[in-house]
Amino acid sequence: MNPIVIAYHLVWTAYGWWLPNDPRGSGSSTIRSDVLAELGAVHFGRKKIQPPGKVIGAFYKNATDLLKHPLLTFDEIEIAYIAQAFAQVISEQSYTCYGCAIMPDHVHVLIRKHKHSAEDIASNLMESSRQRLIDGGKRAMTHPVWIAGNGWKVFLDHPDEIRRTIKYINNNPLKDGLPAQKWPFVIEYNGWPLHPGHSPNSPYAKRLRAIGRYP
Repeated sequence: MNPIVIAYHLVWTAYGWWLPNDPRGSGSSTIRSDVLAELGAVHFGRKKIQPPGKVIGAFYKNATDLLKHPLLTFDEIEIAYIAQAFAQVISEQSYTCYGCAIMPDHVHVLIRKHKHSAEDIASNLMESSRQRLIDGGKRAMTHPVWIAGNGWKVFLDHPDEIRRTIKYINNNPLKDGLPAQKWPFVIEYNGWPLHPGHSPNSPYAKRLRAIGRYP
């Protein structure tokens, strides 16, 4: 018996920043572009031993001239635009966000379980932020902005996993030498659904108790 999923850790990259044959490995099993195939073979899944930064840098330097659209990163203004779009979607859709890091080439978002699927949540955030960048004159209408699809999803089923993920997300800018990020749409995690005053007889609590993970 598995516990019930309570949150989604959503991750996606800017356009072109995690190609199928990325030397770090990827979530792709095929390369749909013959041109990109020249960069190397596909390794499905993240490699256990990661290549040095200079190898990754050289790979994307070579990829720049082969991509259909410009390989771009987000500056401070563009990151602020993305955050504005996230804030609007989170408010309109009543998402509960426990963590967010908007990096120059990728995004981490931690969202509490919702009636929308993880894929739909990611899609809503990606499309809204893409449009905000276009409206702000920071991207051309023809530029994808984000990776194709909905990125990667990690399903979290225990408050300890949420706390660990929040710490990981908050450390993302710091480990790259960037300032800490604090967004108004991110709320402090209160331990939900094991928050103070929760029912010990809720379906979630009962499921955890059955596998020895409660409280």
